Amino acid sequence: MGWFSRSQSETPDPTSRKDRQRCWDSRDAYFACLDAANVVKPGDEGAACADTKNIYEGNCAKSWIDYFNKRRVLAEQQQGVLAQAKNQAQSVRR
Repeated sequence: MGWFSRSQSETPDPTSRKDRQRCWDSRDAYFACLDAANVVKPGDEGAACADTKNIYEGNCAKSWIDYFNKRRVLAEQQQGVLAQAKNQAQSVRR
């Protein structure tokens, strides 16, 4: 080993454009699998999306995984609130 050699780290480098893209692609594949299994909260799918989940967790930093998972649940909750508000607005107009 030389003075300036570095070993490959197990965690992805979020400053690398290629690693970020790999993370986003694996997240999208995992979330598509969750959508197909009708699962909102990541981790509640059991063994249905185990392969894509492992790839997702391998390609993304833990902090990003936590953020993406929370954001998915929050977005689903917001969709429900927006749909309810739209229904209330339509019933008031009638």
